[in-house]
Amino acid sequence: MPRVMSDEGEGLDADIASRTSSHRRMDSAQHGYKVGFPPKKNLLAELSDAVKETFFANDPLRQYKDQPRSKKVWLGLQEVFPVLDWGRHYTLGKFKGDLISGLTIASLCIPQDIGYSKLANLPPQVGLYSSFVPPLIYAAMGSSRDIAIGPVAVVSLLLGTLLQNEIDPNKHPLEYSRLAFTATFFAGVTQAALGFFRLGFIIEFLSHAAIIGFMAGAAITIALQQLKGFLGIANFTNKTDIVSVMKSVWGNVYHGWNWQTILIGASFLTFLLVAKHIGKKNKKLFWVSAMAPLISVIISTFFVYITRADKHGVAIVKDIKKGINPSSASLIYFSGPYLMTGFKIGVVAGMVGLTEAIAIGRTFAALKDYQIDGNKEMVALGTMNIVGSMTSCYVATGSFSRSAVNYMAGCKTTVSNVVMAIVVLLTLELITPLFKYTPNAILSSIIISAVIGLVDYESASLIWKVDKLDFLACLGAFFGVIFASVEYGLLIAVTISLAKILLQVTRPRTALLGNLPRTTIYRNVEQYPDATKVPGVLIVRVDSAIYFTNSNYIKERILRWVRDEEEQQQDKNLPKNEFLIVELSPVIDIDTSGIHALEELLRALEKRKIQLVLANPGPAVIQKLRSAKFTDLIGEDKIFLTVADAVKKFAPKAVDNV
Repeated sequence: MPRVMSDEGEGLDADIASRTSSHRRMDSAQHGYKVGFPPKKNLLAELSDAVKETFFANDPLRQYKDQPRSKKVWLGLQEVFPVLDWGRHYTLGKFKGDLISGLTIASLCIPQDIGYSKLANLPPQVGLYSSFVPPLIYAAMGSSRDIAIGPVAVVSLLLGTLLQNEIDPNKHPLEYSRLAFTATFFAGVTQAALGFFRLGFIIEFLSHAAIIGFMAGAAITIALQQLKGFLGIANFTNKTDIVSVMKSVWGNVYHGWNWQTILIGASFLTFLLVAKHIGKKNKKLFWVSAMAPLISVIISTFFVYITRADKHGVAIVKDIKKGINPSSASLIYFSGPYLMTGFKIGVVAGMVGLTEAIAIGRTFAALKDYQIDGNKEMVALGTMNIVGSMTSCYVATGSFSRSAVNYMAGCKTTVSNVVMAIVVLLTLELITPLFKYTPNAILSSIIISAVIGLVDYESASLIWKVDKLDFLACLGAFFGVIFASVEYGLLIAVTISLAKILLQVTRPRTALLGNLPRTTIYRNVEQYPDATKVPGVLIVRVDSAIYFTNSNYIKERILRWVRDEEEQQQDKNLPKNEFLIVELSPVIDIDTSGIHALEELLRALEKRKIQLVLANPGPAVIQKLRSAKFTDLIGEDKIFLTVADAVKKFAPKAVDNV
């Protein structure tokens, strides 16, 4: 029963809603709609819009509008130091969650930091330094509530490999440390600069698939490197590729392996993996896997001390320097031959650390339904590494394993990082001598158990099912890391990611459209087999912007559609096509090369006595076509709002049959 409407608009809506589907489909021509021409903008307005969309997509200056100067200053400080915003609403209840989380991740980070510093070929205390100062800086400047800051396995391995290629850490430990601090400084400068100039979109060029492959390859490489400590091998290769490592392992099998070391390593690795499994199966028992590394260190250290296993070939950590971070500002190379070396290594390490931290931050922000500002995060990460480089730290970033524990422990804010930093401070001041008898095997076991989680089998399987080209990028990065080196794997990952972008830009998809029965809808005939072609009309859709990189390909591909259709029509004695309708809905932009290609297409079609018709060009496209006078060349009567409008005019019989 029709409803009584309050005005003519509602009555019309009800009337339309009650009709049959065939009468509901009223095309745009019936209403007199035509393709609109947006108002022309001047050059300054166009540049302003382009800059805004590229660098200020989230409109960060919106909150400053119509605010007094004092308020603007306060908002500016909050932008740089988010702690000034959320700190005003901090409560005791939140602190309880942060305290538990901070203590939990501290128990995990202390043994990991000692192990990761060995990956970077740095003294063990440097790893602890890097979990003291950087987390404090991030707590004031970072916007992620869940991320846990400190050294991570992949960056440690990358840094150790690149630095070792320049300076031997055993022969020249001071110069090696200086280069590490220099690289950390430039890693921070790179990160902060990308954030300050709002260039965070650069890291998006490393595809998700390439990151999955790179991380998996790095995890296996790190695990293989730990065989030195796990098996007690004294003379081990400095290379990271799997062939060199396995040669070194099996070359020492008769004289280099130490059974006591293997027993310690295997026993505690089993314990760590079991604890990890328990924590994964039962989320409430997350603390079991978090506490397991520290428990392993305590028990193994006590065992080695009472048995004096170090006298029987079990390698130990030995002395860890006591005290808080000494200043290292004077050690950074600001001149000399190592300046550019440190800069290059720092840029690479900074980009990898940035990619990992932003990915982690976004993951946990999505789980808790809040937003993080990528550019603000980059400034925070960069600042903490710049300060860290001046306080004897090496590159720190977000750790996935620690962040996951932080999240599951119920952290509320970045105060959990402050709690962790305080525990590390107390460790440096009071208990570092107790780590003297910690066996290297236990550190190797902790690292192996930590990096296993970086091999994401499920994601790799999903990538294979969804996109074979993406899987190729994943595989290339993976094999590049394990068979060559971390830097080559990273290079392959970036290269394949860029190659995929170039392939998609230069070879965009085009589709042949047909009419869905009893509708005025036109869709891809491959996706919808029931869609029928309109006699005498060829309808093609271009699924990309038309630029100099792909304009010639698009023209040639459309002409190939025309030739293919002509051949089929000759074989089946069907009437020839008189019109080519190009659906431009997905074409968001066009440049002069694209317009030139359309002009060439128009001339080629005229020779075949086929008329070119355009459907639904967007505002940017139609404006440029008019500026280039292409609309005059083709005729504005050949430009329609929809494909259905064009078909209705040039093939009315086909419409009557719908």
